[in-house]
Amino acid sequence: MKVTRRQFVKGGVSAFTVGFAAPAVLNDLALAQGTSGRHLVVLYLSGGNDALSMVVPYTDADYYTRRPTQAIPANKVLQVGSDASGKALGLHPNLSGLKSMFDQGNVAIIQRTGYPNASRSHFRGRDIWSTANPNSTTSSGWLGSYLSTLSSPVDPLVAWNTQKQLPNAFRSASVGVPSIPKPKNYAFGSPNSGVEATYAMAASQAISSHVPISNPHLSFVNATTQDALATLDRVGLVARYAPSTQYPGDGFGQALQAVAGAMVEQLQTQVFWVQIGGFDTHARQDTMNLTTGRYAKLMTSLNGGLLAFYRDLRNHGLLDNVLILEHSEFGRRVSENGSNGTDHGSAGVMMAIGGRVSGGLYGTAPVCADTPDNPTLDNLNKSAKQGVKYQTDFRSVYARVIDDWLGSNSVSILGSNFRSGTVDFV
Repeated sequence: MKVTRRQFVKGGVSAFTVGFAAPAVLNDLALAQGTSGRHLVVLYLSGGNDALSMVVPYTDADYYTRRPTQAIPANKVLQVGSDASGKALGLHPNLSGLKSMFDQGNVAIIQRTGYPNASRSHFRGRDIWSTANPNSTTSSGWLGSYLSTLSSPVDPLVAWNTQKQLPNAFRSASVGVPSIPKPKNYAFGSPNSGVEATYAMAASQAISSHVPISNPHLSFVNATTQDALATLDRVGLVARYAPSTQYPGDGFGQALQAVAGAMVEQLQTQVFWVQIGGFDTHARQDTMNLTTGRYAKLMTSLNGGLLAFYRDLRNHGLLDNVLILEHSEFGRRVSENGSNGTDHGSAGVMMAIGGRVSGGLYGTAPVCADTPDNPTLDNLNKSAKQGVKYQTDFRSVYARVIDDWLGSNSVSILGSNFRSGTVDFV
């Protein structure tokens, strides 16, 4: 009997502790570990990114009418041209590095991405984006489903989560994914040193080598521990990685430095998850304060990490091997609220970044006019609750990544055909 992580967490802990006492030194390592030439980096902006502050319709007068204190000044945006509808657009002023990547043709901005009957709940929204299935948000994650298609044996480091908590997008019945926020902490912990520590590790390897068929929970833990011990030296290479450019010292920048290290050191990791939080800007969004404002700081952090990562990969000749896919669980409403912020909305913006990306503007920007016949906004009878209506199903973006970047079959992984010729960014 094969035990999944969900089954183990639900019912296996008590069975395991009764039948086997695991050495404490294995706990953190085992919990962190789970069971091509191209790399996918999924960049999640947690909290609901305000797409209208990131990609600004700076010639739309209604954008400024509906956001008297939160609109980005037209003379500050970084112009990126006009979309297919003729609407001029610009990036947030603090995204100068991203603008330079866009000018080099390596950034695809995919506007008004979402799905029908959008949920404005953080939790349900995250689950929908994770499973790519609004009707069954407890099913396998879209990345987990992809990993399950890989031929056995699957490398224990085929995927890497840079957060402490494993995102639902990696949920899988057959492939475990390690959560390694800080590579330097991914080590065999022992109270001893020198030869005694070596003996302790050898003992742990011997203990975990016993995989009894009659005790599936113990088999799961021991197999997981074996995978963890087998990857120590490889992760250690990442911990010692010296980048070719300086990364910001914040968590986001350091996560991207680890990702770059895994690529440069050829750890064979195909899929990475990187996350930056703080985008739930109901109050004091301070969009117009381009130095110390809350949203401005988020854009500065995002820009700094991405620019360092881009330069590092380019210096190592790896830029063509990497695709960064950015998304959030929803966008935010068109009108600002009474707390100098913006509330949960509907569709948002996705971006694809990489050396092989066909850059440019995909889809069209919303029209911000508060009129009953505006087809680009939803909840048209409730002005204060208007969000952006989706134009591009986010699953068509996933499909493009699965088919044309990962080389798999999006129909089988997503459960339906979401392929679209309008999002041909790779």
